[in-house]
Amino acid sequence: VQLQAFGGGSVQAGGSLRLSCAASGRTFSRFAVGWFRQAPGKEREFVASISWSGAGTYYADSVKGRFTISRDNAKNTVYLQIDSLKPEDTAVYYCAARYYDPSYKRDDYNYWGQGTLVTVSS
Repeated sequence: VQLQAFGGGSVQAGGSLRLSCAASGRTFSRFAVGWFRQAPGKEREFVASISWSGAGTYYADSVKGRFTISRDNAKNTVYLQIDSLKPEDTAVYYCAARYYDPSYKRDDYNYWGQGTLVTVSS
């Protein structure tokens, strides 16, 4: 499966963005999808994940209550709604896919998109 993340941009603190992860290739509905982010000079970290059906969603503690992951299998797309943005949310955001259950572990994912940059100014 090929993934393409988009929707990033530059926003002020307190603003919102919706990131999209569009998939093509294999049957997307069989894949769990995760969002990760990597800030300059830091490790890539888990943000959120969603099961193949959308019934299960999981979040990093740092984003709970502000980020919402969802998916539309008919459109082969997973979304990450980001609200109440903070400067520390500045990072390149990546989506990734794997068979079976969602995971918070970066190495569990087999397929990665190219990333989209989110910049939050104070």
